[in-house]
Amino acid sequence: MTATAHTQSTIPEITGDERAERLTQAGSAWADRIDADRSNAHLTYAVDGTGAGSVATTVRAGKHSFIVDEPAALAGDDAGTSPVEYALGALAGCQVVVYRLYAQKLGIPFDDIVIRAEADLDAARLLGADESVRAGFSAVRLDIELSGPESDARYDELREAVDAHCPVLDIVQNPTPVTTTVTRV
Repeated sequence: MTATAHTQSTIPEITGDERAERLTQAGSAWADRIDADRSNAHLTYAVDGTGAGSVATTVRAGKHSFIVDEPAALAGDDAGTSPVEYALGALAGCQVVVYRLYAQKLGIPFDDIVIRAEADLDAARLLGADESVRAGFSAVRLDIELSGPESDARYDELREAVDAHCPVLDIVQNPTPVTTTVTRV
């Protein structure tokens, strides 16, 4: 795959009732698998990244692929979204999934959801100019807009459930052990 090729999927339109049915069926199926054997809840995810262009990466995740790159100011070709923007996108995407899942589970309906994820990063560490600052985000802000018939108190209850169960939010908020190996071929 070249640095300019992208896999683009079309997201089908779905009604609220269809979404509710799919969430209910998936939740029941997972609950049954986990009840039958607790180890069924243990998932492993993997992606493969291959360097391309100046600093771009072609990432393969199952049957999907995408380009991660940097803008010209960071030596990139701007052929794709930056790694930190993908991290924010992963957070926003996971939040949408978990909001929909827990809205269904808790009976707290909403019509639409829009999430803006914003983060601060001091590039001085990245560029080796200041080792005293953190290399990653120093702050992340989520602005979640829900439209629907429920009270603010009910949507606060939903937010608390999402905050407690969103895997990517947990990854961003808490240290995760990372093991790195470098193999020379």
